[in-house]
Amino acid sequence: MDNTQIQPLKLALLTISDSRTADNDTSGDLLQQRAESAGHQITARSLLPDDCYVLRAQLSNWFIDDDVDVIVTTGGTGLTGRDGTPEAVAPLLDKTIDGFGEMFRMLSWDEIGTSTLQSRALAGVANGTYIFCLPGSNNACATGWDKIIEAQLDSRTKPCNLPMLISRLKES
Repeated sequence: MDNTQIQPLKLALLTISDSRTADNDTSGDLLQQRAESAGHQITARSLLPDDCYVLRAQLSNWFIDDDVDVIVTTGGTGLTGRDGTPEAVAPLLDKTIDGFGEMFRMLSWDEIGTSTLQSRALAGVANGTYIFCLPGSNNACATGWDKIIEAQLDSRTKPCNLPMLISRLKES
């Protein structure tokens, strides 16, 4: 990376949980702290239950909001009956970023071994907005942000980064 200033992005953070509250949303707090420390602005933050249609409504509102360049979600990516983030998000995507989930699971292998197969982390683009869906644990959020998302949202990352593509995401 070079010494120029980062191009700050506008991020929305969404915690998906049936049990967390604003007072104990440690993964959402971790992501907010990491994003702000990296020079980005948090323009929206929400905590919603694991309900497919509630999630789709919130995400759709953010996908059309000019004050949101990137959405990062935490929670709902597991295998239980209530884990529905991938099912809620996938139909909304214009493009998937398949390498994100693959890379996340590869990096998680060092921390949790074969348990990484239970993660359905994913990423994509909808209406010119990036979305990254992370598992709900603090460790998973730290791995996803520190080892993948932070560098890709940094306009100084070479040879390429996601901010350099933003103006072209809605091309037809």
